[in-house]
Order: sequence, then C-alpha cells, then structure tokens
Amino acid sequence: MPLKPIAPAARAAFGRRLRAWYRRNHRDLPWRKTRDPYRVLVSELMLQQTQVSRVLEFYARFIERFPTMQHLADARPKRVMESWEGLGYYARARNLHKLARHVTREGGPGALPSEPTELRKLPGIGAYTAGAVASFAYEKRAALVDTNVARVLSRVFAPKLNPKRPRDLKKLWVIAEQTLPRTGKTAWTQNQALMELGALVCTARLKRCDECPLARMCKSAE
Repeated sequence: MPLKPIAPAARAAFGRRLRAWYRRNHRDLPWRKTRDPYRVLVSELMLQQTQVSRVLEFYARFIERFPTMQHLADARPKRVMESWEGLGYYARARNLHKLARHVTREGGPGALPSEPTELRKLPGIGAYTAGAVASFAYEKRAALVDTNVARVLSRVFAPKLNPKRPRDLKKLWVIAEQTLPRTGKTAWTQNQALMELGALVCTARLKRCDECPLARMCKSAE
C-alpha cells in the first residue's frame, strides 16, 4: 500500500516541535561542534552499533592521532587498528582506513564529496552515512535514517511499518524526505533532533510519551 503524503501542517508542526525540543535538551557532544567532513565521518562510523558514552572515550584520542584524512591515509594499518582497539566492530576501522586512502590517493576525489549520491560511491559508505556526512558536515538538505530515526518516524506517522523489513524501511526514507525542512541548516538541526529524541525519549525499550514533544501528533502515543 503506497504511503499517503504527510499534510503540510503536520510536517510543519513536526519539525517545529522537534527542533524546539532539541534546542532545550540536546547533549553537548564534540562532533556536533564541527563541520569538518572527516571528523563527522569518524564520529558516524564510531557511533554505529556503539553507545555514545563509549565513543566519547575514543573519538578525541583518535582525532588527536589522525587529525586529518591525509594523516589517516598515511598511517600503517596496524596503528589504525591499535587506535580503534576496545571499540569493537573492527571492520569499521578497516573500512575507514581504506576510504581515506581511496579519497587521498591519485584518482580519488581528494576530499569527501558533499552530495549523498557521490558519497555513496565511496567504499564503506551506505545510505545513512552518506546522508549524515552531507547534512552534518555540509549542511545539505539531506535525509538520513538510522535505527533511532526509523523508530521515531514509524511511531509518529506509520506504526504498522516495521523498520527491520526492507520494503518498510524504504517507506520510512520517503517519510524522512517528506519531513525535511526547506533549508539545509534547519535540516542539520532536525536530523540531530530526530536522532536525539530516539536516543533519549522514544527509545526501543521505553516510550516516554509524557516527555515527548511529538506526543500530541503521534499515532503511537500512550
């Protein structure tokens, strides 16, 4: 069954309430203070399948050792893996190192592209990471759907969709596109807010509807 378009008034209310909540409640995280594409990419790869509190222990140290993509590309694989040790899911480190060498070596783009479609062409970059780098580093008007975002969007707009089902996940990407604000700068805030709400309020284990700014319009609110 095709998705019904979200009404303009609902889209506007969704974004307005979400962004206002974020401005009051967001966590002070180091990767939110930069627009450096490389640093955004490092944070996004570290945050995959890893809690924020754990990433905070590793992020600053990794950036200190490899402050630019060129530094990372020039490093020996063993040193990169040693710097990642303890964070787990080591394929992320190998993929990041491979990407850095691809980008900086002859024939590579020389820098991380700003458009999601171009980012997707790089090794190890999926749809979410491409959207995250485009939005958080370049302030592009780009959608992104990770586990937290999928949960929030499905609960608010389409409770019957199962984010673990590929065809339903595609529909959630459509909803993410529909609810994007008009400008990239505002989309930066809204994308961060979606992820933050899913991490702190609309969690997998518990729906804190009494604390949620979207409760009045949410189809799953209790």
